[in-house]
Amino acid sequence: MPNPSFRPTVATPALLLVLLLGSADARAELGGTMPGQADPAAASSAPQTLLNGALRMRTLTDMGNTTVTEYASSTGQIVAYTWQGPTMPDLRSLLAKYADSYRAGAALTAGGNLHTSRVVRPDVIVESGGPMRGYVGRAWLPAALPAGVTPDDFR
Repeated sequence: MPNPSFRPTVATPALLLVLLLGSADARAELGGTMPGQADPAAASSAPQTLLNGALRMRTLTDMGNTTVTEYASSTGQIVAYTWQGPTMPDLRSLLAKYADSYRAGAALTAGGNLHTSRVVRPDVIVESGGPMRGYVGRAWLPAALPAGVTPDDFR
């Protein structure tokens, strides 16, 4: 039943647009470039340097309250993502141009365990699992990992 005290105004659509744009993910995509620090006041979006400068890391929370961490090389190329939270992140957005390769690999492993999956393709590797509301996973570009960096570094 509609709330009789709610009266939309001209400002309501504009406010909704601002909220949607403001809550949009500030992350790039796998293989893309990590954006600069979008909001200096937001410590969670500030990149941190790891592994003797070989990786930069930035942690964000998506609209489903899942923590997504970007890992970028020293040049800014995003080489991996990890996630943990109550909902699956939008893998199509995270994987971008690698999404079709992932889907092709996932189709080959269909019929496996619904709670865990590992898709290994020459260009991208995706691991995902966990019970409902406890999703964890990671995706990385094996050929793009900087020297001395292994998938075990993405936790």
